Amino acid sequence: MQRWHQQITFINVLDLERSHSFYHTLLGLDLVLDQGDCRIYRVTGDAYVGVCKRPQNIHAPGSFLFTLITPQVEEEVERLDAVGVTIEVPTHYNSTYQITQAFILDPDGYRIEIQRFNDPNWNQ
Repeated sequence: MQRWHQQITFINVLDLERSHSFYHTLLGLDLVLDQGDCRIYRVTGDAYVGVCKRPQNIHAPGSFLFTLITPQVEEEVERLDAVGVTIEVPTHYNSTYQITQAFILDPDGYRIEIQRFNDPNWNQ
């Protein structure tokens, strides 16, 4: 029995419009619900990320990790770099986890991992 039907990860941001530009325009996530001070974007299927304007709740940018999985890690990182997104850690192979990964920063300093599984045991 599937217990959970959807997933939303919420993050607190300083500037909702700046975050909308990043998540919607630059990352290409579809806005599915605008609640005024929170906006929810579809990542894939029934997985979502919500951004809420809560400047008083941003305590430790960088302690949150949001991972996007794509077979085109290199291309996505190059595209984001070309439009001025901060590339914190360039694309590289991580032999410990058998992944190709890079880390970018959103406008509030949150770390986002762009990743590809190279492990043949990963069940996509």
